[in-house]
Amino acid sequence: MAKQKQNENFNIIATTLSGLEEVLAAELRDLDMEFIKVGNRAVTCSGNLRQLYEANLWCRTAIRILKPIRNFKARDEKDLYEQVQKTNWSEYLDVDQTFAIDAVVSHSTFEHSLYVAQLTKDAIVDQFRKKTGERPSVDRIRPDLRINLHMHENMVTLSLDSSGDSLHRRGYRLQTNVAPLNEVLAAGIIALSGWDKKSTFIDPMCGSGTFLIEAALMAQNIAPGLFRRDPFGFEKWKDYNEQLFEMVWNTAEAKERKTAQTEIVGYDIDPDYIEATKTNVANVGLQHVIKVQEADFFETTAPADHGVLVMNPPYNERIQSDDINLLYKNIGDTLKNNYQGFDAFVFTGNLDAAKSIGLRASRRTPLYNGPIDCRLLKYELYSGSRRSGGEE
Repeated sequence: MAKQKQNENFNIIATTLSGLEEVLAAELRDLDMEFIKVGNRAVTCSGNLRQLYEANLWCRTAIRILKPIRNFKARDEKDLYEQVQKTNWSEYLDVDQTFAIDAVVSHSTFEHSLYVAQLTKDAIVDQFRKKTGERPSVDRIRPDLRINLHMHENMVTLSLDSSGDSLHRRGYRLQTNVAPLNEVLAAGIIALSGWDKKSTFIDPMCGSGTFLIEAALMAQNIAPGLFRRDPFGFEKWKDYNEQLFEMVWNTAEAKERKTAQTEIVGYDIDPDYIEATKTNVANVGLQHVIKVQEADFFETTAPADHGVLVMNPPYNERIQSDDINLLYKNIGDTLKNNYQGFDAFVFTGNLDAAKSIGLRASRRTPLYNGPIDCRLLKYELYSGSRRSGGEE
């Protein structure tokens, strides 16, 4: 691999979840990336090696940070195979290293991403075999090099995956409940709420505490990548600059605000969830920022006169429909009566039940929780009489 000069810029693609693209673009702007362009579940930009390392450490809403190495059109199988072989793979990979290919295919004459991945793997392996008589092995779980292939309308982008394991796996969550929220989604929802990182933040149905921890990491200016257990993908690259990464890591550690910046409060009615949250909070060392207590949301009152409340109530089909509608009606009543002065955000995949909240949403943001079509509903809970002025 031609050594990437430290200050030389190259193209970068950061992938994210649907609906969080603008949030991620803002994060890349904060890292001084250039030529930022928002796409579908991805943001492209330009940056140097230091910024590539920083993006992996700091981006709260990125899933992977990719470095594109080639673009081409593949009309058919033969074409794809030959185009992949035009890259000199020994620049990126040694014969005794392992690799894996993640392929994403849409609107192309190729129908199956697995087949495209297989064909790409064959092209790479055959190139090595022809040159050296040996071949690198595939390791889907922990490869030394992850290669990302994105094909849309037969246009292919081959990229090196600098993240390795998905960036949503922060590493702090040793205990989760049945359906934990993806950390990237949680961070994105908090960013979409417009919370100022100073006013009180509440999650009254906190589960295993993902919203609380992501909010605290933001408030204390802690890079989410610092808790990661596995190495980043770029640490196995041929142009890995250990000194540079150490500098980026040490700088990130130094940016943490040690004293609590705000009040972050979590409730849950289930003692097991409270226990799980406390364990996870201890893993990030944020017990001095996050207060957790066992409580029934419907019996709580706001601990401050204003702030942001974010919740992800149950919306699974296992709960009987009478119960779920009643649950959402009670949520609406509690918000209206006990949380005046707050902006409340309800994230739900049960859009029918959400009607039972009985409050007028000033904003509805479409998002997905895995395959589930969800909405982030914003409710402005005015204190006292309704002030004049229209809805957002």
